[in-house]
Amino acid sequence: MQQQSRHVSIIEVGPRDGLQSEPEVLATDVKIEFIRRAIDAGVRRMEVTSFVHPKRVPQMADAEAVIKNLPDRDDVIYIGLVLNRRGFERAREAGIDEIGMAVVASDTYNRKNQGVSTEESVQAWLAIARDAKAAGIRANVMISSAFGCPFEGEVPLARVLELVDQVMEADPVELGFADSIGVAVPPQVTELLGAVQQRTGSMPIRCHFHNTRNTGIANAQAALDAGVTSLDASIGGIGGCPFAPAATGNIPTDDLMYMLERSGVETGISLEEIIATSKWLEEQLGRGVPAMLPKAGGFPQGIEANTTS
Repeated sequence: MQQQSRHVSIIEVGPRDGLQSEPEVLATDVKIEFIRRAIDAGVRRMEVTSFVHPKRVPQMADAEAVIKNLPDRDDVIYIGLVLNRRGFERAREAGIDEIGMAVVASDTYNRKNQGVSTEESVQAWLAIARDAKAAGIRANVMISSAFGCPFEGEVPLARVLELVDQVMEADPVELGFADSIGVAVPPQVTELLGAVQQRTGSMPIRCHFHNTRNTGIANAQAALDAGVTSLDASIGGIGGCPFAPAATGNIPTDDLMYMLERSGVETGISLEEIIATSKWLEEQLGRGVPAMLPKAGGFPQGIEANTTS
């Protein structure tokens, strides 16, 4: 089997994008245990919460308490999602390592998700990124619904590239692209990333795929083939988007890890411990998770044949 021999960074989004769309509201100490287990498995960069209105996303109402109780690790970067000035101020006061901001490629979805136009979100990002840098906080931005919108349908590539030019003015630490509703296919991923890389040069690119239509892992492979070095994933494949109809889970960290390991791609993360965390998460949620690896297990080791004399 041909090995790729490269390293990819997995950004664990289960504690944030995963839990925010699940019906259960887990206690703060359970969330901290979830994060601790991910760290013990080898995760070194993680979305841990959202600084959003608690009435809109009650699963994230304890954002400050989560940040306060995080394991004190110099080798782990904790990311908090912010959508506006108020969210950023809360994140800054809480002492977050890095903020991530989303700008939706379609105006209709941006208004439903964030209550303002895409242009207003772009302007907010430019101002927030400036203030984050002044405060010593890393700032990344993600263009959401870059591959399709649940309300407007197709999102033209030209529209995505227009937003790339705008958000890049703030010099993010990383530029992300999200298939927020799981409609992308590999050729589309290849085309978009190729066009983006021509514009952004050495800017680190990150991709966030959902598995709504069972193309998430294939899209992750297409992103890898295009040279992307950072991929989002959610332990157990939990989550989605609370403001997008039928937007089921993120690609599972478990299933992605299996593909990467068998392809010779290094992540520094233990697949066995991720699977164990998925099974622990099933106990906390009281039901199964979408990921395949907790059910199927890793590559079979084989059983010695019985011999008779």
